Amino acid sequence: MTGRLSRVGVRRGLGLASCVSMAVLLVMGLMVAPPDALQGQPQRLMYLHVPAAWTAYAAFGVVAFCSLAVLLGGRERMWAVSGAAAELGVAMTALTLVEGSVWGHAAWGVWWAWDPRLVSTAALFLVYVVYLAGRSLAGPVPSARRRVAAWGACSALLVPVVHFSVLWWRTLHQPPTLLAPSLHPPIAPVMLAALLVGVLAFTLTGAWYVVGRTAALLPDATPTPGGLDKLDRRATLDRRGTLDRRATLDGRATPDGRATLDGRATPGRRAATPDRHELRTKR
Repeated sequence: MTGRLSRVGVRRGLGLASCVSMAVLLVMGLMVAPPDALQGQPQRLMYLHVPAAWTAYAAFGVVAFCSLAVLLGGRERMWAVSGAAAELGVAMTALTLVEGSVWGHAAWGVWWAWDPRLVSTAALFLVYVVYLAGRSLAGPVPSARRRVAAWGACSALLVPVVHFSVLWWRTLHQPPTLLAPSLHPPIAPVMLAALLVGVLAFTLTGAWYVVGRTAALLPDATPTPGGLDKLDRRATLDRRGTLDRRATLDGRATPDGRATLDGRATPGRRAATPDRHELRTKR
């Protein structure tokens, strides 16, 4: 119970921090940071686009780590964390694609282009959609879970391909801004500050989601109105059933009025053995 209360406190703290950081992001992204000199107002999508991509990268890294733990015999929590992180990563990748499409239409004049960055990002999205589908089909079977975990661990190899695609191939997409080989990112300080706030806000929001979703995915995480978990209540019912069966076998009357094994009469009925004895006496 103490551990559960601490997790609830952590989630509430993360939720509060994410709300505050998101509010700061709105102020800095819309009011403090100036528009780009070439792209104008559409450039402000960067303060959502880049943090969403970063959060997807981080989530898929968590999936890879937890999947390796599952392959090495990890506990149920590792399986639950990997599922929550995969859901977050898929959602953030979808948001990245949508924002990138809107930004690309404003900058390039098209909604979609067969660009290495766009194609690799779409492939990353589909790979983890397959991973989530595999999780739903695996159920509690250990061998199926291990196969899905292997898929999740190997899928993380696509993340560096997506990130460095703008450096490895000719592309319309601009080079990386933060996670770039250069130590001096080509961005104004006030824009960099707004972007870092966005990264922090999305990271906190993603952590808030993963903590809450992990608790929901664990089998013993649903409390009952009486304060007991489902498993605890089931164990209590099993103990009661065992006591009832013992009471029946030792010859006591059962609540439904059935005769017990020693032939004694239960409430509302007469014993079977004395009836047969009375018939022999009359004869």
